[in-house]
Amino acid sequence: MATEVRVPTLGESVTEATVATWFKKPGDQVAVDDMLCELETDKVTVEVPSPVAGTLAEIVAAEGATVSTEALLAQINEGATASAPAKSTPAPAAQTTAVMVPVLGESVTEATVSTWYKKPGDTVTQDEMLCELETDKVSVEVPAPAAGVLGQILAAEGSTVQAGGQLAVIGGDVSSAAAPEPASAPAAKSHDVEDAPSAKKLMSEAGLSRDDVTATGKDNRVMKQDVQQAIVLATAAPQAAPVAPATPIRAAVPADDAAREERVKMTRLRQTIARRLKDSQNTAAMLTTYNEVDMTEVMALRNEYKDLFLKKHGVKLGFMSFFTVACCHALREVPEVNSEIDGTDIVYKNFVHMGIAAGTPTGLVVPVIRDADSLSFAEIEKAIAEKGARARDGKLSMAEMQGGTFTISNGGVYGSLMSSPILNPPQSGILGMHKIQDRPMAINGEVVIRPMMYLALSYDHRVVDGKGAVTFLVRVKEALEDPRRLLMDL
Repeated sequence: MATEVRVPTLGESVTEATVATWFKKPGDQVAVDDMLCELETDKVTVEVPSPVAGTLAEIVAAEGATVSTEALLAQINEGATASAPAKSTPAPAAQTTAVMVPVLGESVTEATVSTWYKKPGDTVTQDEMLCELETDKVSVEVPAPAAGVLGQILAAEGSTVQAGGQLAVIGGDVSSAAAPEPASAPAAKSHDVEDAPSAKKLMSEAGLSRDDVTATGKDNRVMKQDVQQAIVLATAAPQAAPVAPATPIRAAVPADDAAREERVKMTRLRQTIARRLKDSQNTAAMLTTYNEVDMTEVMALRNEYKDLFLKKHGVKLGFMSFFTVACCHALREVPEVNSEIDGTDIVYKNFVHMGIAAGTPTGLVVPVIRDADSLSFAEIEKAIAEKGARARDGKLSMAEMQGGTFTISNGGVYGSLMSSPILNPPQSGILGMHKIQDRPMAINGEVVIRPMMYLALSYDHRVVDGKGAVTFLVRVKEALEDPRRLLMDL
């Protein structure tokens, strides 16, 4: 009986693909889930497995052909190889499973392979961690898609991989696993595998040679997205040239000092933090206004109810929930602090997605508490505790760090007395909290000791005027010095 092999679902809004490569030819025996061919769309590369065991009888869509969803690719005669598995016990070992780069998040197209937990020849179970990828924002652990033996590592530690690229192969010939690392360089020049037809066409149109393109396809095959990436890099290179002189050149270091230095490559997260902070300074008309708040009432309220709060809600009552609620209260009165600039438009957010800056061993991240303006004190404290723990463990997803409308940064936990926080673009405001310190204050004509905290609001002067910034900070101060104002919505 003949079984049809058809084009699988290609993804949302994708209706057609190009047949890049056939891994089998008519007459070849195939097992269930053997890779038959590779399809290439505008966004990803899709491998088509065999739905049944048998013999590949006919290829209907040749390499280079354009096919639509559910179109007929080939036909397989079932039963022709019924005895093949019995005769050839190594057949299951020949089956391979590709380990691919997972979805990295919105606007993230590449990652760096930071660590391999397994080496070729190691036995792995399904969902066991194989390696860790590092993106601009988070670290992503890649689990094994199937149980078996890690046969080949295609992307070594330190290499850059594209979203949807192949990292390794589970199954197959383990002895060849070590070959790709030393042989990866010459493979680009002397390859026996045919590149994707669309890639060759695009290289010809762009005037690129194969040596100008980094291949990420199976068996070092150049795919269409590889050529597109090479074109982007080639286009960006001349634009980057004028910026180069702005980078200071490190002065020569005496030999005695150089021997005692340690040079460590910046992580992608650290590079992104550095770039975004500098971009924020260069783009926004950033200004900081300061005030101070008497924390007496908040501290008294917290001390009075912290035990009951913990008993009822199962989470400690901290200061962050007070500041979060106070900021949401102030943002309603001064909405421009909760806005952003989009071209020539100002986008006002009628909701508050509060970013809470958190320091981690790898750098600063800002998880977002969505709709913080509609949450209770307990819900805010639980969200902060949960996201803080995930941030420290490097488990935050991209979605958890996107979409913030305003940010709170608490440098006081490190002992900072005063600082000027830098905006988190495209946001227009960020509140800096600091250390609580007893200071003498003049209250009703008398000098008394009060627990005081300096507050700093950095804002984008392009959209927020001085009056609005000062009003916002005063409203936060008033709410914290008299928390009853929050209940009365004053």
